[in-house]
Amino acid sequence: MRPYALFVAATLSLAGASSAGSDPLQTPASASPLAQARAITSMARAGEQAVVAVGQRGHVLRSTDAGRSWTQALVPLSSDLTAVQFVDARTGYAVGHDGVVLKSEDGGASWAKLLDGRDANRIALEQLQGTGGEADPKLLEEARRNVELGPDKPFLDLWFTTANEGFVIGAYNLIFHTADGGKTWQSWFDRTDNPRLLNLYAVRPAGGALYIAGESGLLLKLDAQARRFKALASPYKGSFFGLLGTQAGVLAFGMRANAFLSRDEGTTWSPVPTGLVASITGGDALPDGRVLLVDQAGNVALSRDGGDRFTRVAVQPPMPLSTALLAGGNAVLGGLRGLRPLDLPKDH
Repeated sequence: MRPYALFVAATLSLAGASSAGSDPLQTPASASPLAQARAITSMARAGEQAVVAVGQRGHVLRSTDAGRSWTQALVPLSSDLTAVQFVDARTGYAVGHDGVVLKSEDGGASWAKLLDGRDANRIALEQLQGTGGEADPKLLEEARRNVELGPDKPFLDLWFTTANEGFVIGAYNLIFHTADGGKTWQSWFDRTDNPRLLNLYAVRPAGGALYIAGESGLLLKLDAQARRFKALASPYKGSFFGLLGTQAGVLAFGMRANAFLSRDEGTTWSPVPTGLVASITGGDALPDGRVLLVDQAGNVALSRDGGDRFTRVAVQPPMPLSTALLAGGNAVLGGLRGLRPLDLPKDH
């Protein structure tokens, strides 16, 4: 198996960390009073009141007081989870290791499995085999190998435009689309300009378009008419770990504190000085212009103008961070040591 850097060191890079000695796909996440102090990789707003966080060993937590207190959700597996999104107060999706996709219809209190790596690999192979000999031989070989290897590759991000339609993306160009809320899935393995099968780390909308960011500076944009993600000229050769649609445009960020803003739908990009010093691992943006970014070293930066200018926000004590969310007038941070609310200075 080819080595790859999953996400960053501040996130879970433990493909087999879940329930050693048992199948994480068959082992429910265990209830633990320490769940909110364990590694957290992603957070999402569920409606106006709730925040849902996901992380290690299938742990999902829910807060209704801007991250001051948390309750643990019921999850039918213990695979490490990497990303979560809610489209409204009740309907949400999460993805993770072992190729899992989960869905909640009660605001994050309980979850059901929609897809795992075994089924995802089978779907991708069957689709390519069904093209009547027109499949790219390289992709066909990779799909066959994925079936042989089993569910060893993670999904790393997701984006749903409605409660029914969305994409999940992951390692080695894994990408699937659903139009019926996860009842059925279509592989887009052959619909990306990604011949090197680079890891896909983030998918987000901005200005009416949908973008993907990934390994080695990969930037893609959905051509809705062609039903294909097409490559954009990239301003950076290092990996991008995240994307945000901001008031100013689309913001891509990643290794070595690099961040770039495009105001013209991905045609050109300008570097953004964020004041951060390590790889930027997560962030959040609101329509009012606020943008929050965090880095692997535990630093936090806040913008009020859509990502043009950032100001550092002190965090004490610092901890390695992988995700952040703006909640009310403040923020919630997540990382290797769990969850923490952050009061933002009033002068910001």
